[in-house]
Amino acid sequence: MAGRTFLAIPGPTNIPDSVLAAFRRPAVDFGTDEFAAFTNELWADLEALFGAHRVMAYPSVGHGAWEATLNNLLEPGDAFLLPQNGLFATRWADMATANGFSPQPIEVDIRRAPDPALIYDALVADTAHSLVGVFVAHTETSAGTLANLAAIREAIDAAGHPGLFVVDAIASFATDPVPMADIGIDVVLASSQKGLMMPPGLSFSAVSQRALERNARVATPRSFFSWSERIDPEWVYQRFGGTPPVQHLFALREAVDLIHAEGGIDAVCARHYRFATAARACFDEWGDGFEINATELPEQASAVTCIRAPGMVADHISIEEVLRTAHDEFGVAASHAMSELRTKAFRVGHLGDMNEPMLLGALAGIECAFRRHGVAHHSGLEAAMASLTTNDSAGHTGNDLNSGSVSYL
Repeated sequence: MAGRTFLAIPGPTNIPDSVLAAFRRPAVDFGTDEFAAFTNELWADLEALFGAHRVMAYPSVGHGAWEATLNNLLEPGDAFLLPQNGLFATRWADMATANGFSPQPIEVDIRRAPDPALIYDALVADTAHSLVGVFVAHTETSAGTLANLAAIREAIDAAGHPGLFVVDAIASFATDPVPMADIGIDVVLASSQKGLMMPPGLSFSAVSQRALERNARVATPRSFFSWSERIDPEWVYQRFGGTPPVQHLFALREAVDLIHAEGGIDAVCARHYRFATAARACFDEWGDGFEINATELPEQASAVTCIRAPGMVADHISIEEVLRTAHDEFGVAASHAMSELRTKAFRVGHLGDMNEPMLLGALAGIECAFRRHGVAHHSGLEAAMASLTTNDSAGHTGNDLNSGSVSYL
């Protein structure tokens, strides 16, 4: 097929040409003073980008950041709250259990974000303060939902609980604001293949001073993922637990520079919010045969939308076949849904290196596939274009859209 495929999946995302070009730089001697200075400057920028005291990096996908964070904060048997707001939160809980920890679930409707009031209740009930903290998936990509970090922080404070606040921002970092320093998040997890516009292969734990203090008391055996060697390393090798992923670091430098050139992390998040708003304007026009999975507007993620298709299910039209046609005939890669929603829904990612024509082209390609398969719908392209030409997302700060105070009795 001529031209490029329009990538509209939750990740990996579109990669800017300049980031791809950075990977083509030749290998260098990472033991030089010049490379150490390059890495130290990059890390100072990363810590500022996250609002973190320190940033730990691992040559891994996001699952590496999951496991590293668990093993650096918890000891065998330690309990913590982990709302089950979708497949990836469940998988994180499964990993914790496999590592000998005790995640305490809070059940969440697949169409909603975690309820801060239920988190508050669980923390109040923990009079012995045995729970290490609250771990939450900010954007749950399987459901397209967005947790209210400000309200969860408020719930922790209202309960008077000393637990840590740990946020999986793998899909939300640089798509929806993650106000680590502003509201007091102790650890933020991120990965390179989402809002950072890179291939998979780097993941991060951005940590607070309080998290490091907890880490110093934890005796859980760990080696490669241990934070102790990575904190204020004497040389570059220590920062990565081995040979640095040199080309990934060149690409990361370029990606961070692009974020700065766009106006900083707030401007990048505002763009993602604007595109998500336009995409959902399109989906809303498709008609009664489609429903955005996340039922509440403030709980809809800017990275990805999960769209239920009851009309297609009722008409016995295979969602998988429609997605295959969109890809093979019309050059658009959208994503199937996951777990219980797999045969009932699909997902459209609107994150990473994306502009208006890319978004509109992806939506148009999906509608072409609908037509090919006789899917009943109304075109939403006019609604998406109207949204893009009238929607002003300046000042969007993500979680402030759903941060209203919760009453704790």
